[in-house]
Amino acid sequence: MRRVDGLLADYGSYHRTRGNVICHSFGITLIVFGVLSMLRAIPIDGFTAAELLLAAALLFYLTLDVPLALAVTGTALLLDLAARAARDWRLGAAAFVVGWIFQGIGHARYEKNSPAFFKNLVHLLVGPMFLVNELLHIRHPAESAAR
Repeated sequence: MRRVDGLLADYGSYHRTRGNVICHSFGITLIVFGVLSMLRAIPIDGFTAAELLLAAALLFYLTLDVPLALAVTGTALLLDLAARAARDWRLGAAAFVVGWIFQGIGHARYEKNSPAFFKNLVHLLVGPMFLVNELLHIRHPAESAAR
């Protein structure tokens, strides 16, 4: 089994209910938007911290799976465009907080377990990848396990 499939399967084991996945769809989207909005305000050597984070995330995702990396990065770039349009880090901070509230509701109300990142911090990066994969079905863990 490839590492990406193991990460997706492990993350998926914490996100089995439809209600939790829906909460995470809103929550993770708001969190990523919020982080990018807040990091846009921090310049670092001609770049913004948001741009450096996007580059680092792309490199991480590329080590796992190229098609999925491109899809996740494309989604993140759309959220980055929205963050640029917002032009206010305070809106990003509010989105970040609301996003985590959605996450908490998903785990407390629907899943009744702790978030996956409590076990492995890498799951903070796996969450967006999991959602994009759920939407686009780029990776098929059952098929990958057979390889």
